[in-house]
Amino acid sequence: MSETEPKGAAEQQSQVKLRIVTQFIRDLSFENIAAQKNLQGDVTPELAVEIGMDVRKRPTDDQYEIVNKYKVSSKNKADGTPIFLLEVDYAGIFHVENVPEDQLHPFLLIECPRMLFPYVRRIVSDMTRDGGFPPVNLEPVDFVALYRQEILRRAQQQQQQQQPSGNV
Repeated sequence: MSETEPKGAAEQQSQVKLRIVTQFIRDLSFENIAAQKNLQGDVTPELAVEIGMDVRKRPTDDQYEIVNKYKVSSKNKADGTPIFLLEVDYAGIFHVENVPEDQLHPFLLIECPRMLFPYVRRIVSDMTRDGGFPPVNLEPVDFVALYRQEILRRAQQQQQQQQPSGNV
């Protein structure tokens, strides 16, 4: 029995701990371009959603600030006339323990945004509805795929910077 006790204690100590300390809107902008330009007639909206993520270590031990940046724009499908633009930066401060150093970056940019997403989704829905449009309900986001795309993009940028130019 004594062999299982230390093993159980070690497993308990190394268990990942994740807690949201706080979350908040860092920046929010909604432009009703259709109302500003008095857009009338037959309008068929076409939505585009862009997502960015940022992470930084906070001075407090084991705390990180994650910022999800959403840009939701709508244009008239027929002529490309802008209808509305919504930009929201939503941040969360997380307390994270027992994540191996080599897994920390993906953990912070996948798990933490996944926890914040329902709140951002509600904000986007409320803002578009309050702006005079049908509420936009964001589709679930595959944060693993977003993370992989970002890593690939950064690797390509590094590769381009390291290539010598053709001029001598």
